[in-house]
Amino acid sequence: MNHMKQLEELIAASVSPYHCIQAAAKQLVAGEFKELPLAESWELKQGGSYYINAFDSTLIAFTVGSELTAVPQLKLAASHTDWPCLKVKPSPEVTALEYGKLNVEVYGGPLLGTWFDRPLSMAGKVSVTGDTLMNPRTIFVDFSRPVLTIPNLAIHMNRNANEGFAINAQVDMLPLIARITDELNKESFFIDALAKEAGVKKEDILDYEIYIYNYESGTTLGLQNEFYSAPRLDNITSVSACLSSILSDTHQSGIHAIALYDNEEIGSHTKQGAASALTEHILEKIYASLGYTRTDFLNALLSGFLLSMDVAHAIHPNHGEKCDIKNQIMMGDGVAIKLAASQAYATDATSTGVIEGICRAFDIPYKKFSNRSDVKGGSTLGSISSALLTMRTVDVGVPMLAMHSARELMGVKDQEALVRLAEAFFKA
Repeated sequence: MNHMKQLEELIAASVSPYHCIQAAAKQLVAGEFKELPLAESWELKQGGSYYINAFDSTLIAFTVGSELTAVPQLKLAASHTDWPCLKVKPSPEVTALEYGKLNVEVYGGPLLGTWFDRPLSMAGKVSVTGDTLMNPRTIFVDFSRPVLTIPNLAIHMNRNANEGFAINAQVDMLPLIARITDELNKESFFIDALAKEAGVKKEDILDYEIYIYNYESGTTLGLQNEFYSAPRLDNITSVSACLSSILSDTHQSGIHAIALYDNEEIGSHTKQGAASALTEHILEKIYASLGYTRTDFLNALLSGFLLSMDVAHAIHPNHGEKCDIKNQIMMGDGVAIKLAASQAYATDATSTGVIEGICRAFDIPYKKFSNRSDVKGGSTLGSISSALLTMRTVDVGVPMLAMHSARELMGVKDQEALVRLAEAFFKA
């Protein structure tokens, strides 16, 4: 399988966390996975493959071995579906002279300057009136074309632009969407467009969650096509690897699962995030549905293993001083095993030994990565999940540059290494 082609298609489809989950579900259905309702009883069978769509933007899929043991071994691979971007606020219509703009807020920690002067679009979900008050109808929308841009101020009007300037999210980041004409209502041009896109009356719209995304496609580059530049590499690279691993899973004796979480970029503390009890509840339901006791489930949990996958920092060709003096990784070196004494990466010697052993056994290229001792790096959902699930955990990912940019950069070979590791993890 061409793993880069698979990644490219998933990135193109993942224009919001909701659309990422829909694309993932489509792959799982094609792989004969059966959807289970989140809040109903399940009848599971040995040898079965299943998935749960949790709140539209998180998904958990799992396979049940055909020859289960007394306490089936539990393995879990996890990644996240969201990415730093801009999100449309309520009542977003803003006019300046005869220009129409959108009032937006920052989601996560994007490199704001990289969002200027790009073709941007919008996608997300719309809540509309339904049959009952407690169950409004949800419609997913994608404008699927460039409709926005955030224009830079010309250097003639900002002579210090190349010396660096502070970007004000409320002033500088409001996207241009229209020239106001008689055909557009200056008070409702956004909601009018959203209603048209959703195919509903605007008065039926109750609320929405609309993300702004970079419309540009990914591309390979470099003299040997060794690099890949695209939006949303953080963390669709890992989502794609998770899907490949569970779809190719052929084990017979355990329970293997993947978790694709929303809201990692804002801390994971949501009902659908890695900091919630969602995964534990679903895993307990799996074991209970197969006839195991709660003690059996707890034993499986405490002896289980979590492979947390999120991108890592490759050493920058112009700023090598930003990395550790020894524990560095370049694009093209393979998988980064991420280590931190602070446990910002949930890795210890035992879990590292497991993954390093798998990499050696399956001839998967890898390097260990640590941040500089005087630079605080990022964190992942691994440390959060390991504390909640109380299982051995390791953090890995592809090394990349321009992390949190509107367009990021990775090595082509590294995606293959990550996929091979994820697949080998379930085989080991």
